[in-house]
Amino acid sequence: MSNNEHFHLADPIPAIKKAFTISICALFPLLLFGNNDMDSLLKVLDKTVDNYQIYSNQKEEKLDKLKELLKITSTDLQRFAICGQLYDEYRSYKSDSALTYARVKLQIAEKLNDIHSLTNARLNLAAIMGTSGLYKEEMDILNGINISQTPELKAYYFHIYRTVYGYMADYTVSSQENIRYNHLTAAYRDSLLVVNPPSSSTHIMVKSDQLIVQKKYNEALALLMNYYPTIKDDLHTQAIIAYSISLAYLGKNDRKLEKQWLAISSIYDIQSATKEYISLRRLAFLLYEDGDVDRAYKYIRRSLEDALFCNARLRTYEISQMLPIIDKAYQNQTDARQKQLVKSLVSISILSLFLIIAILLVYRQMRKLSSARKELSIVNEQLNNLNHELSLTNEQLNNTNETLVEANLIKEEYIGRYMDQCSLYIDKLDGYRRLLNKTAAAGKIQDLLTAIKSKQFIEDELELFYTNFDSTFLQLFPTFVEEFNNLLVDAEDTQLKQDELLNTELRIFALIRLGIKDSVKISHFLRYSLSTIYNYRTKLRNKAKCPRNEFEDRVMQIGTSAK
Repeated sequence: MSNNEHFHLADPIPAIKKAFTISICALFPLLLFGNNDMDSLLKVLDKTVDNYQIYSNQKEEKLDKLKELLKITSTDLQRFAICGQLYDEYRSYKSDSALTYARVKLQIAEKLNDIHSLTNARLNLAAIMGTSGLYKEEMDILNGINISQTPELKAYYFHIYRTVYGYMADYTVSSQENIRYNHLTAAYRDSLLVVNPPSSSTHIMVKSDQLIVQKKYNEALALLMNYYPTIKDDLHTQAIIAYSISLAYLGKNDRKLEKQWLAISSIYDIQSATKEYISLRRLAFLLYEDGDVDRAYKYIRRSLEDALFCNARLRTYEISQMLPIIDKAYQNQTDARQKQLVKSLVSISILSLFLIIAILLVYRQMRKLSSARKELSIVNEQLNNLNHELSLTNEQLNNTNETLVEANLIKEEYIGRYMDQCSLYIDKLDGYRRLLNKTAAAGKIQDLLTAIKSKQFIEDELELFYTNFDSTFLQLFPTFVEEFNNLLVDAEDTQLKQDELLNTELRIFALIRLGIKDSVKISHFLRYSLSTIYNYRTKLRNKAKCPRNEFEDRVMQIGTSAK
């Protein structure tokens, strides 16, 4: 496998340096080099995956500042530079947005009428189209560029050709075409080595890629290991180099070190809010082969969600090949745990039966041995207490099993709906993108601005999203509305309109029934303010037939009798 999957050359327009403020970023190098043990690395990676939203929020804050700066910038030259920075930030984060700013940047470059700016903007547009899998469009743009007019951009130009031919070689089904694309990839790799100084980071990345392709793994490792400690304040570059090191160890068949460097690369990818990556996916498959199904499932799910967020089609395709395998193993493991639980319940039942028999034998013996009646009565009392504790334990295990069955049903139903809706949203977004592209290509700028500013698309999708949520929930809990109204003194607020499955009040408590009790999460889901959610919950608690503090516990019991 070629190293082009993870390697990106930076745009010549300077980007704002990454700055992370949470403590784990500062402490990670100490954890990493102080104890380079795989278990320790995986624990750090687990925590990093759990905190992925923190890094995404930091990225969004940075993007918001650049967008605000773009709004107040007056000159086309400054707007061109800021659009370049936004493109850089979005390139490995959200390809649709990167494509948007690449096009805006090209429009500004056309106004500037400067050959360097025009070529740079066209190269940006070609590069992001390749990331999105639009190879024909990318090649059309590249073939229309006369790079001899801007020799200072040759390195970027060669990099894009090298990357697209590398992708095409990896995913072609024809062996003849594979040989041709690999030859072109190698040719542009050689060109990159010529135009970049030997001491530059780009030269080192490309050279190591060449050595790995040539199976000179020890030479590649010597080059990469010497360069890696010199990287400062650039998590994305550290992730790329760590991934390249893992490829070298893959070539040497050193599975342990390959996994360690994949874990390191994955940590840096997530901390840098990179959504278009490969390390975590490869690590998930290795862990699956090692039998660590729980982690493999967690990592492959995170990889899929990031690829969908970024709209990285190739990554989504790659993950879709592995996900069914890991998901099936995860389900089998869950089923095995449930079977073990059933065996435990049967064992406890048998023990309880033996205990009852023992009590009867003791009782008979007490009748025969009147002299030991007092002592035996104490023993009998102790045995009764133990039997009561075992019965309580048995009841708790039954309740736990019912909860697991319900949770599994909810998970299967919502995962199925989630996958279907994700696929539908991708199709809709692609259609919407094509519509905007067609409008822009036709020069209908006013129509394009009107379409962009309109919230109708979002409102329609939210309505459909809530309808799907309501129907899925009512499939799981068909008597929810009736049982919920029975808990209230006055059910006026929960009366449904014609063709309405759930209203806002019912939807709030539907989320609570699914175990989502945090008002902040509910407000984000329903797009209401936190105070509005709090008021709805308080108002319905005040109408409860039962004590107010027991109302939501009663809601959690809805549907359990049917199950």
